[in-house]
Amino acid sequence: MSGGNGPPDPATRAALIAFIAFVTCERLFELWLSARNARRLAARGAVEHGRGHFPLFVALHVLFPLALVAEVLFLGTRPGTAWPAWLALLVAAEALRLAAIRALGGFWNVRIWVLPGAEPVRRGPYRFLRHPNYLAVTLELLAAPMMFGAWRTALVVTALNAAALAVRIPAEERALQGAAPQAPGR
Repeated sequence: MSGGNGPPDPATRAALIAFIAFVTCERLFELWLSARNARRLAARGAVEHGRGHFPLFVALHVLFPLALVAEVLFLGTRPGTAWPAWLALLVAAEALRLAAIRALGGFWNVRIWVLPGAEPVRRGPYRFLRHPNYLAVTLELLAAPMMFGAWRTALVVTALNAAALAVRIPAEERALQGAAPQAPGR
């Protein structure tokens, strides 16, 4: 992969295609897993919260790969010399995302589903971070475009993600606080 304008070189084109295929498969798997977990949670009495802001995330995750492809193909951005560092950050973000999904197990979801009275998950990365999945997504939305030199996409999607999380995290915190198990005598 090399810097410069014009059509992407074969290595950049192959890397972009591979990344878009990976993200597409990952998001489809996450939607399937989320739907399965939602059905199971609903059957156990869980309640969904914050439905109104979910379309923001759908739009963001649809626009992200489209913006990346457009910037690489039409604006001629190319990977710079730091692309291996961005790739390493992307791999770390994906590892964190998988650890968060594994730790939450049947509670993991792309929406806010809360089972009243359930204890908060405190294993895996949740021992150290309150919202490791959101950190992983944020790192992905920054690192992936930067890996291709697409700084405009990185800037815009990271800012949009921060705005969406500014709505999402408080909604999730309220839902979790309202569903927390009560201590005896309260």
